[in-house]
Amino acid sequence: MVVDGIYYALALAAGGALVSFLTRGWWGLPLFVLALFCLYFFRDPERAIPEGPVAVSPADGKVVAVKPDGGSGTRISIFLSIFDVHVNRAPIAGTITGVSYHPGRFLVASREDASLQNEQNTVTVEGEGTRVTFKQIAGLIARRIVFSKRPGDKLRKGERVGLIKFGSRVDVFLGPEWEIAVRPGMRVAGGSSIIARRVGKGG
Repeated sequence: MVVDGIYYALALAAGGALVSFLTRGWWGLPLFVLALFCLYFFRDPERAIPEGPVAVSPADGKVVAVKPDGGSGTRISIFLSIFDVHVNRAPIAGTITGVSYHPGRFLVASREDASLQNEQNTVTVEGEGTRVTFKQIAGLIARRIVFSKRPGDKLRKGERVGLIKFGSRVDVFLGPEWEIAVRPGMRVAGGSSIIARRVGKGG
């Protein structure tokens, strides 16, 4: 459980109790329902991290795009609904060599133009002869991107690195040394689903 969920749930439950006390009715019930939803939304399950020369999904959700990124690499876009786990994880092991935040719009995160226009945090990780970049992208409802690491930090594959609150999107950029293992329409789990394999690497 992400600690933010506990704080939100306690605040909503307290509000529900106060409203119910003052009105002596069921007017506080919606706040209690929202409190339970916050506990559900901010869940943070353990994941089995696959070994070997593979990249794992940085987020839970549905793959909505697998496209060339304008160069020789590939962009994988994952849409997170409000019902998905929103904790983000490192796609590969390595060192963070760049973190860049860009303010922007709050378009529906499943839209293609959200990759360029929405508020986003771009992270680059380098390790074992490869570089992978991923973006935490805010959506229509999400208004808060959380990233708990900084440049120079070393990451384990599948390690928790932050979250995006409520519906959102994560884009992953992989170079030509990666063989893509997902396609649009597939559902992936952060930290445990393999999204690509290193070409020419065993494992």
